[in-house]
Amino acid sequence: MLLSSLFASPRVLLQLCVSTIHCMIASFISVVLYWTRGACVGGNSAAGYKLQQRVTTPTSVNYHFTRKCNYKCGFCFHTAKTSFVLPIEEAKRGLSLLKEAGMEKINFSGGEPFLHERGEYLGELVQYCKLDLQLPSVSIVSNGSMIKEKWFQKYGDYLDILAISCDSFNEETNQTIGRAQGRKSHVDSLYKIRNWCQQYKVAFKINSVINTFNIDEDMTEEINRLNPVRWKVFQCLLIDGENAGEKALREAERFVISDQQFQEFLDRHSSVSCLVPESNEKMRNSYLILDEYMRFLDCREGRKDPSRSILDVGVKDAICFSGFDEKMFFVRGGKYIWSKADMKLEW
Repeated sequence: MLLSSLFASPRVLLQLCVSTIHCMIASFISVVLYWTRGACVGGNSAAGYKLQQRVTTPTSVNYHFTRKCNYKCGFCFHTAKTSFVLPIEEAKRGLSLLKEAGMEKINFSGGEPFLHERGEYLGELVQYCKLDLQLPSVSIVSNGSMIKEKWFQKYGDYLDILAISCDSFNEETNQTIGRAQGRKSHVDSLYKIRNWCQQYKVAFKINSVINTFNIDEDMTEEINRLNPVRWKVFQCLLIDGENAGEKALREAERFVISDQQFQEFLDRHSSVSCLVPESNEKMRNSYLILDEYMRFLDCREGRKDPSRSILDVGVKDAICFSGFDEKMFFVRGGKYIWSKADMKLEW
């Protein structure tokens, strides 16, 4: 009786069809929203489809507040595409937002971070992060060429780690790479800064990018003499739009080495206890990178795709577009004793 009435009424049939279509659309939207939340809340979960229980915490953040540099390293993967630097109060506001979201370590980089305002902008941010935000670790990556002793005298107490980039202990090799300014000795600057770090109680670190021009070098003796707390050894990495591709300011293809070549370099330096290796696989997505606008940069597609700025949408909404692989962050040793107060160094 009911079926016959239903089929006898075109209006009822039409309403039933419309209702069914509405249910299908609602179901589809629900699934899409579920997937989207999974991608944002879960960070880098399997294709972003699995809803996780927590938002990614920005435990360690690399803030490239400037892209300008006085060196011209041929493999540079964060080039001077803009000259923009945030007003310092806006930068402080962003750093405060990161601290509220769980940041424990901030690393200031560039470009060359000591170039802007001769290091005063950087120094004020370092002091703010240690004194006002009470961060356990404040660090800097620099090429070392712009650092003066008076900077240590004014800001050294607030800095935990200073990493100086040095790819070779052969001055001609540094000139070929572009790790130089004029004929000034990069290696001499390295030793001078090492002594200042010792004098002003700042942990000293060295970063080296291994490429076709230094792949056969044995740096063991020099590294042991300098005795850094960490020697970060990176495999040269290509990033589209930065050091590869049509819009890039560098052409790094000639610097690229194979995985096997990189491993051979590591094997040659296996006796160096402070060595921390980072292959392309470990490096690409295991850093939380903020650009000069305080946007997280997603490198999963081999380029740097920016999120919206944390100053506009907050850390929680921006970080889900960072492409950050938290598991690889821990695998590569991203979390370590990074406060100089805990390192028990002999000054």
